[in-house]
Amino acid sequence: MKVTETKLKGVYIVEPQVFGDARGWFMESWSERKLEEAGIKVNFLQDNHSYSAQQGILRGLHYQLNPMCQAKMLRCTRGRIFDVAVDIRRGSPQYAQWVGVELTAENKKQLFIPRGFAHGFITLSEDVEVQYKADNYYAPECDGNIRWDDPEIGVKWPIQPVLLSDKDKNAPTLAERAAQESFNFNYAEMK
Repeated sequence: MKVTETKLKGVYIVEPQVFGDARGWFMESWSERKLEEAGIKVNFLQDNHSYSAQQGILRGLHYQLNPMCQAKMLRCTRGRIFDVAVDIRRGSPQYAQWVGVELTAENKKQLFIPRGFAHGFITLSEDVEVQYKADNYYAPECDGNIRWDDPEIGVKWPIQPVLLSDKDKNAPTLAERAAQESFNFNYAEMK
């Protein structure tokens, strides 16, 4: 596996080695040993799988609060997405900065997003499937989101969304979230 840290410390692009022949191909999508060697130490507890029917569906920017915050490892197993991670840890030198990566069924790239980051993606094709691992269980009482078009963050989405959930349409900005007492992402505690 090739593991490359992005401009955001702690966020990695993971490119599996793919072995192909006349029958098709094989790859390791997760190897605890190889990723620990690259500095990614995580114990995944839950696998998730989403389907989006059309191009331009935006999901995000989502996170879970402490004590149920999550690190994630995402890959697109059908179609194409633009995947985004945003550092939302108070006091972080990268606070409100983002990185985006195109993940496709063809390029087989994966994105590792550590705890303390918000996450979202937009579908770049129809019939998209995304699979991801999380190191903590989903907890609805800890679920949160931030506006996908928050000007403080300034994500440059490659296309305009055509469909968002009501929850994502009405999400507050990062500044509005950070003003809430329950928004408990402290950089010193999470680095």
